[in-house]
Order: sequence, then structure tokens, then C-alpha cells
Amino acid sequence: MSDKVQNNYNQDQIQVLEGLEPVRVRPGMYIGSTDERGLHHLVSEIVDNSIDEALAGYCTHIKVGINADGSVTVEDNGRGIPTGIKPEEGLSAVELVLTKLHAGGKFGNGGYTISGGLHGVGISVVNALSDWLEVEVRQLGHVFFQRYHRGVADHRLHVIGDCEDTGTKVTFYPDSTIFDTIEFKYETLRSRLRELAFLNKGLSISLSDLRGAEPRTDVFLYEGGIAHFVEELNLMHQPMFEKPLYFEETFEEKTKNGKVLAGEVEIAIQYNETYGEVLYAYANNINTEEGGTHLDGFKTALTRIINDYGHKEGILKDSDKLSGDDVREGLVCVLSIKLTEPQFEGQTKTKLGNSEMRTVVSRIMTECFGTYLEEHPRESRELILRSLTAQKAREAARKAREEARRKSPLDSATLPGKLADCSDKDPQKCEIFLVEGDSAGGTAKTGRDRRFQAILPLRGKILNVEKVRLHRALENEEIKSMITAFGCNFGDDFDESKLRYHKIICMTDADVDGSHIRILMLTFFYRFMRPLIERGHVYIAQPPLYKIQKGKQELYFYDDAALEAYYAEHGRKSGDLQRYKGLGEMSDEQLWKTTMSPATRTLVQVTMEDAVKANEIFTLLMGDQPELRRQFIEENATIVKDLDV
Repeated sequence: MSDKVQNNYNQDQIQVLEGLEPVRVRPGMYIGSTDERGLHHLVSEIVDNSIDEALAGYCTHIKVGINADGSVTVEDNGRGIPTGIKPEEGLSAVELVLTKLHAGGKFGNGGYTISGGLHGVGISVVNALSDWLEVEVRQLGHVFFQRYHRGVADHRLHVIGDCEDTGTKVTFYPDSTIFDTIEFKYETLRSRLRELAFLNKGLSISLSDLRGAEPRTDVFLYEGGIAHFVEELNLMHQPMFEKPLYFEETFEEKTKNGKVLAGEVEIAIQYNETYGEVLYAYANNINTEEGGTHLDGFKTALTRIINDYGHKEGILKDSDKLSGDDVREGLVCVLSIKLTEPQFEGQTKTKLGNSEMRTVVSRIMTECFGTYLEEHPRESRELILRSLTAQKAREAARKAREEARRKSPLDSATLPGKLADCSDKDPQKCEIFLVEGDSAGGTAKTGRDRRFQAILPLRGKILNVEKVRLHRALENEEIKSMITAFGCNFGDDFDESKLRYHKIICMTDADVDGSHIRILMLTFFYRFMRPLIERGHVYIAQPPLYKIQKGKQELYFYDDAALEAYYAEHGRKSGDLQRYKGLGEMSDEQLWKTTMSPATRTLVQVTMEDAVKANEIFTLLMGDQPELRRQFIEENATIVKDLDV
């Protein structure tokens, strides 16, 4: 390195960021991202404070509102943020909480013993990333108020009125210079608040939206807590037990360093007739998507308890040994623990690491679920026989997989004959279109860019995998073609490093049947190749519904609203209208221009942001109640455009 370069780096280049400056400079470090997810995380940070008041026993209802101007208000009836002056700081406790990154009641000194919140950065980060924020605290018979602009107080906390109740009200407007979008989605907030109401039984949480001509409001209050949660998840299925089994126990456990870990464990269990598994685990209201010690303890205990009981009662032979997959077939379970000082780890900090929780949950499961089996011999026998059937089906699936590999290997060595592959071999550059029907497939093959676009035509509606076990799914030619083309295998054998295309694009007609076919494809991915969705590889193509020809000019419209808007401006006789009934009606040039060209197309990425919502929609659409399914599809033919799965 030259002397010139070395001399350019000195004390003048060392920058010290004061107060909330670091948050505005590097917002992603504090809220994960500045996209839509980060925007909604701001609401979660404030709601988490209210939830902490509820966990401490001081708050019974929380109100969240999206205001007409796009700001959001969160209000609770807790004790209110302390309003007194901290002598050593010369500021009110309210201002400290709103302007200091690590100020609050969660760092000892008896504020909160159990608190939610994943990052623990709190309301100060919301303040820093808001164009403006107003806080109103009802406490000590007075209403205190303060307003901020981009994290800086406009004035000191002062009294604006009197009151007889207590609580905190925060209203904020996100900073458009920070976020990609500042428009809050009602459904995103609704899903999270509903989940929180399930996880905190007896707590009332409301959400209102004052934007638009017709205000909307939802109120969530579940006295049954996670037991009600499980009932909702099983709503479209035939449950095995009449009511969910519900266990609730408090615990105190010594840690390795001599401290005491305390809290409570809640478990709700109900089996149904399906072949899948729905298992949600939470720690301090955080969805631990990556699992952790509490989930390990639950799974291990469930497998051991059922095997022990089966051998003891002679239902299982000495040589029989049920696996975890066997005993969890058809299981719907919500595990929620609340504990002091949770330790989170993993790539997204959503994996619980407290080693003691493995033992705690296992012990509670053994005591509670073990007792249930002893006291309900008929249901216990039915459960074990079902698990044996699952074991036999799993063995049949293993043999079917091996047989399929021998006849037509499920890897990239033998690609499907109808696949029109691309020439580029770099998966990150390659994409595959799953096209409905041979006619549209032929048009797509002609119109594509052969360098990086592959086409796989699928014949009609693929198998509904919601209703079959794995070995039946593997008998379906269309499913085998997809697995073979992708190259990454499926289920427990899924290997992302072998995925041949990083974009898997479902391209179907823009009508009810096309929507149904898309749903069938997504159901297959969701059940058997879920990492494809989790890691952002699945997309929905958006073909146009209409074309208007004005001389040599072609105008395309992707929904009725866009067409009506055009007519409102130009009149209904401005050009010849064509309604596309299917992809095959377009020429290869039109299909390329409107739906396939990266320069002009619109793709919708399918995500796993809301697992609960996804499960409900897949269950409704793919379950055993055809009338509900038909009604839903007819009312939501374009559901996948907005579906966060």
C-alpha cells in the first residue's frame, strides 16, 4: 500500500454517531430491512410494548388503527410509560425511552420479568424512522403529550389535560426517505395481531382502517388462547379428538450458571384426517420458525410417549418403533412458551437456544400427554394404529421413490421429454415456466429466450396432493416431470444446491380454471417442496386479460379495473377489444412482450410471510369441502396476485 493511501486514513475519518443517528444511517441493522416487512415491523415494536404490559398483568386491550392520512396509532390501557424526570439525564422517562436505544423497563430493575419483541430495539427506533411521532401518556390523573420529528423532540413532555384512566397512545408516520413504501397493508397487520390475540388469551386486540370510503374494523379476543388457535387451524378438517388437548404449566429451572429460568408452557394438540403436519412454536410471542430447544423437547417427548404406551399396551410389537414423522402425521399443534431471558439464535434470530427448555417441555409433555393416553385408551389406541398406518405408507413411499428412480430417475440425469430446456447452465440466470396445456406450451416455446428460459407444459390440472400420501403423488406424471426438471429432489431429500432454475414461474390462464391450476401447483410446492417458497424461487406470471387494438397500437390490460380506467379517460369506442380466454390465443410475440420478457413483464413472488394464513387458504382450497372451495375460487379468481403464502 502506498504512503499516499495510508495517509488518507486518519482520525478525521472516524465518525461518531450520536443519539438515534445510527438508526437512520443503517436502518436495516435495527429492523431487518426497509421494504414492506421492515415497515410493518415498526407497528410490531410498539405493539410489543403493550403486550409486555399485558404479560405483566396491567393491560387488557390494545387498539391499532391505520388513520386516514396513512399514519398508525397504537393505544393500550396499561400503566403508561413513566413520565417522571430522570435526574441524571435531566429528561422525562418518556423522552429517554423515545430517544435512547437501550432505555426501557426490560433491562432488570423489576420493569418486566417476561417481555416480547425479537430485536428489543423498541419504540426509539420507530421514532428515529418516522417523519413524525406523537406520544400521549395517561397517568397520575393527567394526559401528557410530546411530538417528535425524525427522532428529535419538538418540545418537552407537557400536560394537555386530565384523565382518570391510564395508558399509552403512540401515533407515527413513517419516513418516506427511509422506506421503499410507506403504505401499510391491513391484512399483514391483521394476521399478526390475530396471532398475538391467540397467544395471549383474554387480551382484546382491535384493528381499524380509516382509509377509504368504508372504514374496516376487526376485534380479536380468544379466551381459549392457543386451544382456539388449533381449532381455527382445524376448521376445514375432521378432527380426531372432539376438542384440542390443552396443557398449561409453570416452571422454574436452574441454569448452568446458577440463575433461575422461570415462565410457563402452553401446548394445544389436535389430530385430523390429513397426511400433513402443522406445528407452530413460539417463545415470548415470537414465531420461532427455525425451531429450537422447546420444539426439540416436544418432538422427542411425543415420539417417546406414544412408543412407550403402544409397547406397554401391546398395540406395538417389540420390534415396532414409530418415528417422529409417523406420530406427527395429521398433527396440528401450537406450542407457546413464555420465559425470562430467552436466548435467540439462528440466521434470522428465530431459533430458541435456552438448553433448559428442552428438558422443561419434555417433562411437561410426559406428565400431561402421558396422563391423557392412560386415561383415554380408545383414543390412544386409535392414534397408535394411525401412526402404524403412516409408517407403512412412508415405507411404501420410500419404495415408490426408489422404483421411480430406477424407471425414470428423479434427478437431472434423465430430463422429461416434453421439457424445452435452456442453453445456459447457471441456475441463478435460468428460469422455468410451468405452462398450462400443450397449446400454450407450444406458443411459449416459440416465444421464449432459449438462452435462459425453459418451458415445461403440464397437462390439465395436476394431482391435488392435499388429499394423498407421498407415494400416490409420485405416481402422477406431471408431478414427476416437475421434480425431475427442477433437479433438487423433494421432502427430506431436498437439496437447493442442485436446483436447476432459480425462478420457477407458474404461467396459467387468467381465469377461474387457471387460478385453480396455480393453486394446485402451489399446494404441491407448499406440501412437498416448501423450501422453494421459503427461499423465494416461486413466482406467478401475470398474463393480460384484454387487448385493445388502435390502428397499429396494441394496449394490454391485466385486470378489469385497468380497462375501466382506460375507458373512463378515452371512451368505450376507442379501439377494438379482445378478451383473452387463454394463453394459447396470443401469438408468441405477444406472449413474450406481455408475460415473459424480463423488460416488460410483471412477476409476483410467492412468499411464506404468513404461515397461518397460507395454511388456512391451502386447506380451504384443497380440502374436502368442495362448496366452500368453489365459492372461494369464484370470489377470488385473482387471489394469487395478492396472496402472501
